[in-house]
Amino acid sequence: MFCFYSGENINSFKAKCFLFGMITYNDLYEALRKERYSDDLQLLKKGFLLEVSEYFSEKKKFSDKEDDMFSDIVIKNKKKLENAMALFKELLLRRRKKILNLSFVASETGISKKDFENLLDFEKELFEDIVKSLEKADKNLGESMSGDRTESRFKLVKFTNRVEEFLNMEGDAVGPFNKGEVANLDKEIVEILVQDKKIEILEE
Repeated sequence: MFCFYSGENINSFKAKCFLFGMITYNDLYEALRKERYSDDLQLLKKGFLLEVSEYFSEKKKFSDKEDDMFSDIVIKNKKKLENAMALFKELLLRRRKKILNLSFVASETGISKKDFENLLDFEKELFEDIVKSLEKADKNLGESMSGDRTESRFKLVKFTNRVEEFLNMEGDAVGPFNKGEVANLDKEIVEILVQDKKIEILEE
């Protein structure tokens, strides 16, 4: 649910928002304030992202449908929408920084149940992806320090010709690459490109 001010009695507006649990500009400001002044990731209400999306949408609709684009109400509404979007952007940025820190801690010692529960659904996916990347990096570091290169799946190569975008062994898009560019590619891909005389191997 959303809540936006359209010039009605301010006390009536506040009562309506409280009654229906609608998100307001002050809710966004308060969420950011808590995030700013706490080292811990803060818990956001269920459906927070949907309510913010509806709030932005209704604010924009209200401005677009007004005949007088230069009326005080429209100007104030647009300014408030811009400010609300800035608050939301900073809120997400601060949360992402905390998620990075949580990921570093989790890769070493694990994460508390409270911290994980305070993550939004898309943030949980981000957190898990970062932790997996850190674990992979640690594994690669261990292999490099042990001097065991036999398990390496990749080779460092330089492109001798331009190569258009192609799919790697996991099915992900790679490239395009221009002549002279360097990349670390799967051995299977390297063998194909060598046969086509598209690359030269820099590191065996």
